[in-house]
Amino acid sequence: MTGIINYEAGNIFSLTAALDRLDIPYGMINKTSEVERYDRIIIPGVGHAGAAMQKLRDSGLAGAVGEIKKPILGICVGMQLLTAYSEEGNASLLDIVPLKTYHFEGRIAEKVPHTGWNKVYPENNNPLFENLKKDTYFYFVHSYFIEYNATFTAAFAQYGLKFSAAIQDKNFFGVQFHPEKSGAAGEQLLLNFSNLR
Repeated sequence: MTGIINYEAGNIFSLTAALDRLDIPYGMINKTSEVERYDRIIIPGVGHAGAAMQKLRDSGLAGAVGEIKKPILGICVGMQLLTAYSEEGNASLLDIVPLKTYHFEGRIAEKVPHTGWNKVYPENNNPLFENLKKDTYFYFVHSYFIEYNATFTAAFAQYGLKFSAAIQDKNFFGVQFHPEKSGAAGEQLLLNFSNLR
């Protein structure tokens, strides 16, 4: 079963609606002791990375996340929380994946935030992208991006610059886009994650 970390910083309704459509069973994780009930974990997130990190600390889960050996998927801000640092709020994050999160502003000529459909290009035969085309469109809404790194980038996208659309380090996965808002492609990605062991 899939556990969703519930720290009041996620777009829970859209995510659970997508999981319901896919008949993927799930439950909420409100405290550390509940982690062991689940086979895999999702960290959702919308809004401000620094504020989300503080809520994760307040929940008592921040210290536990890095110790989890099961597959974990961070979505949007949930993905950014896996990195070491964000310019948003000048915040230290979980530092699970040794990358940094930067603001688009001042680095690109395009409009910020990056909102809408964009092509995503998987790399390194990442299992999240099984049964998907090599240039599938996903839905993005973000002003901050994770730097591209050939070691940890599982997929990239282009928006004024090349950035990590998905990352992986061991059992930790993250996607900057919203699979729950990305139609059939997003549902396939959630199914792929639900099959990870």
